[in-house]
Amino acid sequence: MTKMFADAIRKATELTKSGRLKEATAFIQSTLKGGTDDVEPADQAVVEGEFTRIDKVDSEPVRRPGGIGARQRLSDTLLRLAAGGVPTSKPFLSPANNPLPDGAEFLSLSHTGMHGSRNYRLYVPSNRTTEMPLIVMLHGCTQNPEDFAAGTGMNLLSEEFGCVIAYPGQPIGANAQKCWNWFKPEDQVRGNGEPGLLAGLTRDVLRDFPVDSARVYVAGLSAGGAAANIMGSAYPDIFSAVGAHSGLPVGSAHDVPSAFAAMRNGSRGNRQTNVVPTIVFQGLADTTVNPKNGQAIVDQVAGHFTGVTKITEKQKTSRGRAVRTTRYSDHNQQLLAELWEVEGAGHAWSGGYPGGSYTDPVGPNASREMVRFFLEHRRDKTNS
Repeated sequence: MTKMFADAIRKATELTKSGRLKEATAFIQSTLKGGTDDVEPADQAVVEGEFTRIDKVDSEPVRRPGGIGARQRLSDTLLRLAAGGVPTSKPFLSPANNPLPDGAEFLSLSHTGMHGSRNYRLYVPSNRTTEMPLIVMLHGCTQNPEDFAAGTGMNLLSEEFGCVIAYPGQPIGANAQKCWNWFKPEDQVRGNGEPGLLAGLTRDVLRDFPVDSARVYVAGLSAGGAAANIMGSAYPDIFSAVGAHSGLPVGSAHDVPSAFAAMRNGSRGNRQTNVVPTIVFQGLADTTVNPKNGQAIVDQVAGHFTGVTKITEKQKTSRGRAVRTTRYSDHNQQLLAELWEVEGAGHAWSGGYPGGSYTDPVGPNASREMVRFFLEHRRDKTNS
């Protein structure tokens, strides 16, 4: 992050606060023309193959049209920066209260530890067993646990696959826009800040509910996706896999201005000491988080290995949307990462439900694909 760009952000914010929005927009657009370099793939030995398959990609049926994440204007972004938060998109939509299946629970719980306190919702399915997988879901900016649960439909999949789902909530007191603070250095490392807090919350669930400690996963949207990547890197002894939707690579920012730059221009992040299998969903029409960040997340994982095999398939959903899926495997043909690039999709959860914010019902179904990917990975407890 250059001093020039940081100064530009400060000046644009001052202009916005004084009501001179057009001047602020023109000023920052001029600065962005000299933005950061394009993201390039991490160096890795790969065997590349490309296949084309035109068929149906599984997606949940949707009975009514929903709100696809709208393109964000720069002026809207500036207004939110002036209000004291990382850029966000459409406002929170209150989800309907759907009745629970007999025997299921959607609990309101709280975690308190040395790194602070957070409230969270926990969905325990009706078809519970003695050792269930756990998925920790980190919402995006302006969202809350109930909204995220409604939009992703993860509770429905919990009933189908017998998973416990945890939804930590980020309060306004921690971030003005309820974003996870993925861009702060103190919230990017093990044993500190929000990573330490979320790890403690996860351990509470492991202690108090019949969860299989070898099948614990974390996923998130936007700021939550960036935070999920941090959790996988910081706590590979807890999490077996990560799901990042419209997120950013670990180490891509260190403050709000550099977060803005990474979101707009893309960032390669930092080379990681620890990685876990990761599935990434990224809309190619996303104007809030540059789609280059999706590739960068996968590069952080695949770049950790040598002899990686990369296979790409092109598909179409039942609604005609083009999808490019790239899978990365190691020399033992163990799946390391998947990148789902969705044509025409913006900053919204692919295949989500219109009962929640930031959802794109057209698909493909990110929730189902993430659960499928997660259940293919189990952590080796002997190496903990």
